[in-house]
Order: sequence, then C-alpha cells, then structure tokens
Amino acid sequence: MKIIFKKLSIFFLFIIVSCDPAGSTFTPSPEPIIPVEINVGSGVFTFTKNNIDFEVFYHVPESYNSNSKILFTMHGGSRDPEGIRDNAIAKSNEYNFIVIAPKFSAENFPLGDGYNLGNVYEDGDNPSTSTLNNEEEWSFSVIEPLFDSVVSALSLTQEKYNLFGFSAGAQFVHRFILFKPNARFEKVVAGAAGWYTVPDTSISFPYGLNNSILMNTNFNNLLSKDLYIQVGALDNNPNAVGLRRNEYADAQGLNRVTRAIHFFESGQNIAEANSYNFNWSIHIIQGAGHDSNPNINNACDLMFN
Repeated sequence: MKIIFKKLSIFFLFIIVSCDPAGSTFTPSPEPIIPVEINVGSGVFTFTKNNIDFEVFYHVPESYNSNSKILFTMHGGSRDPEGIRDNAIAKSNEYNFIVIAPKFSAENFPLGDGYNLGNVYEDGDNPSTSTLNNEEEWSFSVIEPLFDSVVSALSLTQEKYNLFGFSAGAQFVHRFILFKPNARFEKVVAGAAGWYTVPDTSISFPYGLNNSILMNTNFNNLLSKDLYIQVGALDNNPNAVGLRRNEYADAQGLNRVTRAIHFFESGQNIAEANSYNFNWSIHIIQGAGHDSNPNINNACDLMFN
C-alpha cells in the first residue's frame, strides 16, 4: 500500500517571475542517427557519443510493437545498469515497454559532479561561468540521441520517453528536467534521491538555482511536468551510507523521506503562490527501504498502469 500526498496544506509566499526555460532547448541532432544493435529479449549494446563508448543494457519484450514506449532506467551510485534493467524486466513484459539502461562509468563521469549533477560544471558545488562544461559533454546530453537511435533501430513511432532514476539516478532525472526543460520526456519518476536541487533562486546551486544557469528557470513550465517523487517509508536512516550530510543538505531534512517531502512542498508552494499548474506528486512506498526493486515496481505502475 502506498500513501499519496497530492495536496499538502502548508502556505508559503513565494513570488517569482517566469522567464524562458533555463538550461537548453531541444533541437534535432545535426548528426546522423545511427541505429543501435538491439533485439527482442535482454542484452547490451554500445552507444558512442563524444568518443565515449557507453554500455547500454536493454530489454525488449516479445510482444513489443511500433507503439511500444521506452523507459530509461538510471542506475544509482553503484553504477549497476544491468541490475536496474533486470529489476524492470517483469514490468516491461507486463506493460509492453522497452527498457533502456545506460551506464555512466566512474571513469568517464566521476563522482557526483559527473553523474548526479549532469557533468554541467567541472565542480558542481562551486559553479561558475569559467567551469561550465560544453553542453555536449553533459551526461544529460546522452539521453536524447540515445532515444533517437533506439527508436530508429526498432522502427518505433513514439515521440516521447519516460525516465526512472533510483538514488543517484533520481538525482540525475530530477535535474535532467531542470537543465533540459524541452527534451522529449513525458513522465519522470525520481525514486529515493539522497538530496535535491530545489526550485528556489535564493539558494545556491547545487541545492537551489542561484549562481547557476538555472536562474531564469520557467517555473510554470517546470511545475507542469509529470514528475513523480517517491521514496520508501523505511528509507529514513539519517546515517545511511552515501547520504550527503551538511548544513545545506540537512536544510532539506535529515533523511530521504523528509527530503522528498521537502522537495515536493517547495514546488507546491511556488505553484500555489503563483497560481501555476502543478503536476508533481509524492508517493511513499509502505514497507520499502532503500531498495531499487520496490521503487521501480511502483514507478512502472505509476507510469504505465
């Protein structure tokens, strides 16, 4: 059983001026789309971008057709795309969607800067114009061309994809929609992130948007996205391994449950104060701890049921 908070009655006055979306806008790739080698069943192929060879684990259900949807499953800090792909296979077969699980290796995308924070800055904790990486080098910039390659290889008609991320992968996906606001995602599930980049221009990046290229974020656009924030009810250990603890992260709460609620409320408060359309929701998975399997099962039911 899960508890869904669609409305939290906390009033907060937040005035913001909507501008054009920050980050980048999607434009079709000028490079030719090279179909990848992908077949029915489970396997792995190599996708090359910027002279980096990415291992991409996948599952294509036997009943797939041209209308089948694509789900990107983003691994956690253990960098185990095969494991998170495997956890999605049963739901893939049930709902007839295709699982794509790229690996962002520690060698090519080290630490949280390279993966969790999208490789946008050389040092995400100290962003500056001089340390801003070229957008083609962002880890975020792999998703769109990879989507095009899979669509081409399987002759799909889908124009959008869904995203699921667990733990560090949840950090990746919720920041992806900040930095790539016009990318072709449809539904996004951030499962059990350790901490968040909240939509607040008074808090410095990476905990908020200040001092980053996200300062002109269009909040109306951001809050209208179908973002599902979820976490296990038992994922409440303030001393969990890998959980960032400092004054900035702790301001969001002391564990993953309270931080998820804080992130949801930060968006809800802005929407209420400015009469924006608000499509975020929060889902507490009863009986679950910091475990990718119940997270991905719940996420797939939210996205495809």
